[in-house]
Amino acid sequence: MAWILLVIAGLLEVGWSVGMKYTEGFTRLWPSVFTLLGIAASMLLLARAARTLPVGTAYGVWVGIGAAGAAVLGMLLLGEPVSGWRVFFVVLLLVSVVGLKLTSAQ
Repeated sequence: MAWILLVIAGLLEVGWSVGMKYTEGFTRLWPSVFTLLGIAASMLLLARAARTLPVGTAYGVWVGIGAAGAAVLGMLLLGEPVSGWRVFFVVLLLVSVVGLKLTSAQ
């Protein structure tokens, strides 16, 4: 169950990190509300997962999912540059997340 919570927390991190772009510096009400709720929910689920999982593993997986997801959505939705190297390093992040899962004691 901790891994499921952790993956959901990571996906929420993707949502709030991309959502920050739409808040325009937290000057737009609803995007700001949804972003803040996403931050709170993501952190809560991370904390719950870290009760069972090693904190270094939980945090690494959470950050990896968030960073990779934000990079992909930035390229797909926000017009950020796409290059072979960027894609390579996003894939490397995801390989690292899988590696942390596979080498975890839980």
